[in-house]
Amino acid sequence: MTWNALSPQTYATGESPFWHPQEQRLYWVDIPGKKILRSLPATGEVESWDMPTEPGCIAPARSGGLVIALRHGVFRARTWGGELQHLVTLDYDTATVRANDGKCDALGRFWVGTIDEPKASRAAKLYSIDCRDGRTPVVQCMAGDALTGNGLAWSPDGRTVYWSDTPSHVVHAWDYDSQANTLAAHRTFRQFEAKPGGWDWTHTAYRGRPDGAAVDVQGNYYCAMFEGARICKLAPDGTLLAEYPTPAQCPTMPCFGGEDLKTLYLTTARHGRSAAELAAYPQSGCVFALQVDVPGLPVNAFAD
Repeated sequence: MTWNALSPQTYATGESPFWHPQEQRLYWVDIPGKKILRSLPATGEVESWDMPTEPGCIAPARSGGLVIALRHGVFRARTWGGELQHLVTLDYDTATVRANDGKCDALGRFWVGTIDEPKASRAAKLYSIDCRDGRTPVVQCMAGDALTGNGLAWSPDGRTVYWSDTPSHVVHAWDYDSQANTLAAHRTFRQFEAKPGGWDWTHTAYRGRPDGAAVDVQGNYYCAMFEGARICKLAPDGTLLAEYPTPAQCPTMPCFGGEDLKTLYLTTARHGRSAAELAAYPQSGCVFALQVDVPGLPVNAFAD
């Protein structure tokens, strides 16, 4: 299996990729670069759209355009490059917390996880934002007590929610009632080994910590392992089924795309990495594609 870069262009911290089935485009964000990007993989063309603050996550909307979680609020854009219409401001201190990983559920609610940047008070939470049928946004806090919310995903039947806390090296799971929008029966889906003191990129015994994730049609959970130079494919019971070495030390999030959803796209990071690591992984920050045998689930779109 071979990863191919979409283009030689690198980004500081690529995140939140999704495949747009109608447009046949890949979308993603560069968080510190304050950009939303999209590409036609067939041509290699990449378009960039500057944001006023860091974009944590994005999702397509059923009626066109995007829903966007920025540091300072959640916004709706009806067209690419168009006006940012404010939907809601989430209840956190933007000086120390910002939006991070997020996606829409099958009914069209936008879920946004946050990150506690100082890693001091476990202030990261997971929010659900319901704007269906044009209603005033209804915000629910679904989970919390975390440092960096990541790895949001649903099982194929929609009855299980996954969410990780990256610095804690843990992926959580809950039973999910989509109609009531409630989580129950919390459990640890997978606990990874902690990062040893004094680690650097040459210490291969450390295998990384769980970042963004995607799920295939068989219910397997594909988790990017930040600083671990790999993606882990986990069975629905949390068993490790396979590992995919990555061309960057810091993979950030996979998604499935292409017409058959058998292309695994992957964003990566180079922001804050050492010169030695970047010399060893010169394509850090690129967006990559890998052909896989099992298709993934299609992206869920925002309903408003």
